[in-house]
Amino acid sequence: MRAFRKCSRILILCLLCVSVFVPIFILSYRLKQINSDVSEDFVEELSIIKHRTEAQTLSAIEQEESRGLKEPPLLVYKDDPANSAFNFSSSEESRFSEVSFAANDAGLLKNNATRLDKNGGGQRRRQEEEVPVPVAKEESHVNRVQHDQVVRSRSRALDEKVKEMKDQVIKAKAYLNFTPANISSHFVKELKLRIKEVERAMSQSTKDSRVSRSSLQKMKAMESTLLKASRIYPDCAAMIKKLRAMTYSAEEQVRSHRNQESFLRALGGRTIPKSLHCLSMRLTAEYFALDPGGRELPYKHKLQNPHLYHFAIFSDNILACSVVVNSTISTAKEPAKIVFHIVTDFLNHPAMSMWFLSNPPGKATIHVESIENFPWLITKYNETLQREGSLDPRYISQLNHLRFYLPDIFPHLTRIVLLDHDIVVQKDLTKLWSINMRGKVNGAVQTCKEGEPSFRRMDMFVNFTDPIIANKFDSNTCTWAFGMNLFDLHEWRRRNLTGVYHKYLHLGKKRPLWKAGTLPIGWVTFYKQTVALDKSWHVLGLGYDSGVRQEDIEQASVIHFDGILKPWLDIGIDKHKPLWRKHVKYEHPYLQQCNVHE
Repeated sequence: MRAFRKCSRILILCLLCVSVFVPIFILSYRLKQINSDVSEDFVEELSIIKHRTEAQTLSAIEQEESRGLKEPPLLVYKDDPANSAFNFSSSEESRFSEVSFAANDAGLLKNNATRLDKNGGGQRRRQEEEVPVPVAKEESHVNRVQHDQVVRSRSRALDEKVKEMKDQVIKAKAYLNFTPANISSHFVKELKLRIKEVERAMSQSTKDSRVSRSSLQKMKAMESTLLKASRIYPDCAAMIKKLRAMTYSAEEQVRSHRNQESFLRALGGRTIPKSLHCLSMRLTAEYFALDPGGRELPYKHKLQNPHLYHFAIFSDNILACSVVVNSTISTAKEPAKIVFHIVTDFLNHPAMSMWFLSNPPGKATIHVESIENFPWLITKYNETLQREGSLDPRYISQLNHLRFYLPDIFPHLTRIVLLDHDIVVQKDLTKLWSINMRGKVNGAVQTCKEGEPSFRRMDMFVNFTDPIIANKFDSNTCTWAFGMNLFDLHEWRRRNLTGVYHKYLHLGKKRPLWKAGTLPIGWVTFYKQTVALDKSWHVLGLGYDSGVRQEDIEQASVIHFDGILKPWLDIGIDKHKPLWRKHVKYEHPYLQQCNVHE
């Protein structure tokens, strides 16, 4: 009985195993057959598609060969002003998708081109050789134009979005400034959060040069918050008053910053660089180390000869004077007939003398003199040279007003050319002595042409509301410039113009007749005593205007760095500095030791 039960159990287990594993085996066998059939069909279909693609490509190439090469369409980008700023992201996405499609197409074309090179590379090379060169140049030009237009349109869109973000931030901060007491703190926190988000998006957009989708979403969120704020703040009168106060405060800050900027720029223009101060100290030490006999400059017998070409320079800037001397001599046809009279102050006289002792200007004559050597100037005119109410050393400096005493300084000369130390000579100036002065005293370039940077009117500097000025002078009289002036000293002495200057200088102390400086009082002193020189003799503006025309600079006999942006300062206009630097001997040992370099 037990054996029968055992056998029945074994039989049942065997039938159970058969019923479980047989279906599994049959199912796996069928699946294997199905997969093999499908893979063979799929491979067959792929081969058919491949042959079709190759056939279409070959047929297209044959058609292209029959028709010839076609030029690409001349597409010109047009900026659609109707598109809103929020379409910027969608346009970015479409552009990225087009780029991806183009990349895929390029990949297919590359594969096809590889196969074609194997089969018919010779034909394709012949076709490429037949492409005319002008067509290729035209295609590259069109591509550059399209690229530039796309870049400009992107920059415009970016600028508009950044401005919009700034406006949103300003509005949000304005709402925060006059928050009512009964407003919920939750909304205030939301407004502050939106401000931070938009500011972060603004900086990110400026850094990446594009507006991302997240930035646009933050702008939308800020817009909805501002709309909510406009409903919460119904008191328009208080808001207007607050905004007016904010506007006034901002205007005051702008005015203060402008005044501070102008003061700092003027201060920078008057500051002597450390390197030039070092140069002056070294030259002074070397000068006093010389024997008294070695401190004299040569050709002293030419100083009083009226038949030579005499130039006067009044300055305490050693490097600037050297540039004026070097540029004048390098352009002169007869440098042996040129005589320079340099007048400086007592402190810089040793250094100025030592510089020209160690750097003699060839056959030209140089005489360096201290203003202390004119005792008549100290005793007779010292009081008139002190302009009250001005702290600018340019206006109270004796060197600046010394130009009005030329007949007293050079009693034996009949003509002289006065040069400022911030000029560069580009052509021979000895031709000035052949100009007919027509009985006038001063020869100068006029500055009364409207539209030019050097334009000046007398009423811009002279107070014509004063009856003394209004009765004796015409405000429409053409003005002129200092910097390069030809003076007839004989006529000057005959008309006693130094006395005229002295008279009006005293009147200017008693009442406000003109702005500080020597230019307006020069217009008054030489009123109707000035001959207009041709504009090409003297071009101004290189010390404040970077837009001086290159053609005018090249044709000028003298270029003038008038203004506070002097070429020897770091704040000078970089565009014009090479015109001045080429006359500086930077390889000189003293300049190397004092770190005077380009």
